Amino acid sequence: MAEEGAKVVVHYGGHADAANEIVNAIQAKGGEAIAIQANLSHVDEITKLFDIAQQQFGNLDILVNNAGTGVSGAVAGTDEAAFDKVFGLNVKGTFFCMKEAANRLNLNGRIVNISSGLVVRPLPGFSLYCGSKAAIELIGKALSMEVGDRGITVNTVSPGPTDTEMFGSSGDDPKAAAERSPFNRLGKPEDIADVIAFVVSDQCRWTTGHTFQAGGGYV
Repeated sequence: MAEEGAKVVVHYGGHADAANEIVNAIQAKGGEAIAIQANLSHVDEITKLFDIAQQQFGNLDILVNNAGTGVSGAVAGTDEAAFDKVFGLNVKGTFFCMKEAANRLNLNGRIVNISSGLVVRPLPGFSLYCGSKAAIELIGKALSMEVGDRGITVNTVSPGPTDTEMFGSSGDDPKAAAERSPFNRLGKPEDIADVIAFVVSDQCRWTTGHTFQAGGGYV
């Protein structure tokens, strides 16, 4: 985003060092960026996040809903705490970030939600994660119909297995996951970032309510 000229707000939950590293990298290349902490499971903190972002950079143009978590395990063994953790961030947090964006974005703004190829090609043990991502795909599609008269697009980017810290803790076997792609490798964060950069660009102005599969052929 910074390379394309955007002023970037890097949200983080608990990894301040990682967020500041991104900010420093953007600033070192002449870009503008700040890091803001917020627990997106709490609506008041979401409001605070958007308030600070708007105070720093003025009216907003783009929201990328990239926060997410997962708890693996069979449905039969899942407890309420696991459900609340996953749906509290992946669905509630994403929903209320979309709400703030719907009320604050400039004309012709962009909202991008990050889903998962598991919505189309689920695996056993990932029911909570699959369900939460399916929910935000449909919420985003509904929102696209509500904000289209302002030129705002709402789309979803859906990665397959991607080499991130979250994937490393998922319990999925990296070799088996890589073999689900015709490229025989895991995705890289930049593979997904390039798709997102396209989706928020003017070239994608005529597409909304759509899910872009960015899984290297996983789906």
